[in-house]
Amino acid sequence: MVKKQNSRSDIVAVALAANVSASTVSRCFNHPDLVNPTTRRKVDRAVKKLGYIRNRAAQAMHGKRSATIGLIVPTIDHAIFAEVVQAFSTAIEAEGFTTLLASHGYDLTKEYDVLRKLLEHRVDGVALIGLEHSEETFQLLKQQGVPCIAIWNFTEGSKISCVGAENAEAGRLAADHLITLGHREIGTIFPSVAGNDRARDRRDGAMIELEKAGITVPEGWQVESPYNLQQAKQAATELLSLERRPQAMLCGNDVIAQGVIYAAQTLGLHVPDHLSVIGIGDFKGSAEMEPALTTIRIPAQSIGRLAGEEICAAISEDEPALVRHRCELKVLIRATTARSPSVTL
Repeated sequence: MVKKQNSRSDIVAVALAANVSASTVSRCFNHPDLVNPTTRRKVDRAVKKLGYIRNRAAQAMHGKRSATIGLIVPTIDHAIFAEVVQAFSTAIEAEGFTTLLASHGYDLTKEYDVLRKLLEHRVDGVALIGLEHSEETFQLLKQQGVPCIAIWNFTEGSKISCVGAENAEAGRLAADHLITLGHREIGTIFPSVAGNDRARDRRDGAMIELEKAGITVPEGWQVESPYNLQQAKQAATELLSLERRPQAMLCGNDVIAQGVIYAAQTLGLHVPDHLSVIGIGDFKGSAEMEPALTTIRIPAQSIGRLAGEEICAAISEDEPALVRHRCELKVLIRATTARSPSVTL
């Protein structure tokens, strides 16, 4: 069991563990360019071993709350997390807390660094997206004993409290909808799954369901694209321009699905007569676009609100319990999917 940082885990303890002076440790933090790289590595190892965190709010009284909660998201470059962030922020503001928002660009090593910075500012709690994090991140959370919660993903065996959906189930539902419509010529577009357990689980859930139905997705029909409309459109245009193309596209989220629809329209393909398209998420605007997007609803507002309420409750408790909330998914059948042309009524 990893011990929480105690009063001995100060700069002197780090210096002793690294066999350097306290001033050298301080210099590593404040002026790392002036310290020998070998020495910096020794200090870094000691810092990680002890779970030491600088107190940037040292002027505050010991034990006084900062009334802030750190929320670390993969990206703020687009609106994927907008609803969940807003609902989370509204929930904690109702309890007197302020959100400190940071991002890591789907880089779990950078996430660890961002977490350290938030803890240096003595946030009262931390919320992360998903359940895939580095072991150093999990260890640091334990060492600091800071209340934490994972948003967006749910699993029975999570290491930390979580509020979210089963993303593998979202992928399975999307695949099942296309299978039910009689589609067997199905392509997929998902982002890279590195540092993104949401995308990995959705993809894996979809592929398992397709395999169960005896459907094999050709390697050339398994395309990657980031959650970016322009890049998704470009990737889909290349796929749909092939001599043999899919009759249906299963997309990792609604942004990618919109890119696929725009690509189809550019190529003169009618959705859903020539191509069925399904997304995952049910983002704002998905119901209003033309044609309205068929998708799997992930209840972002409910997830964000409940996560905010749970982290506030955990902060107020001396020994917060591990909580896991599973939010229900829903298939929203709209205008971008139709029965396969090869299926006769």
